[in-house]
Amino acid sequence: MKRSSISVAILLGVLGAAVMAGPDEVKFPENYQTEFVNYLDVDRYDRKRVRRMYISAEALETAIPGEPLPDGTVLIMEDHDARLGADETLQFDDAGRLIAEEAVGNIFVMEKNSAWSTDNGNWDYAWYLADGTPRPEATFEGCFSCHASRAERDFTFTAWKFQSDRSN
Repeated sequence: MKRSSISVAILLGVLGAAVMAGPDEVKFPENYQTEFVNYLDVDRYDRKRVRRMYISAEALETAIPGEPLPDGTVLIMEDHDARLGADETLQFDDAGRLIAEEAVGNIFVMEKNSAWSTDNGNWDYAWYLADGTPRPEATFEGCFSCHASRAERDFTFTAWKFQSDRSN
C-alpha cells in the first residue's frame, strides 16, 4: 500500500470514529421558551439589544457546579431589539434595564453532543430566524473563534458561570 493510501485509510478511520458536527446537526428546540430555563437577560447597549439566555432544564438539573456541562446540553441566546424613544435613545425600565421589544430577532443555539467532533470540544452552533427556520446566510467561524476563548469554562460565556455560581 502506498504512503498516501495509508494516510487516507487512517484519516477515514479517525473520521469514522466521530460524527463531524455542523449546523444541520443542531436542531431548533420548538418549545424552548416554556421548557427551558431563562437564566439570564443581558443588556447590550452597544447593539441596542436584549439577549435572553436559556438552558435546557435537564442540563441544569444534572450539571455539577464547576464541571463541564453535561452531554446533551442545549443553550439558546434569543435576541430582542431594545425599545427606542422617539429620539432613537434607548428606553429603560424602573430597574434601569433595557426594555426588550416583544418580537424575537435571531435565535442562536449551542448544543453539546459527545458524538460530535468540533474545534470547541463537542459543542456546535446554529442560527435560526424567529420562525425557527435556519438563517440562510449564517456562518459559524465567529461562534467557534469567540467561544474558543472560554475553553476553561466549557466554551460558554454565561451558562457555565451560572451553574457554577449556584453552588455558592
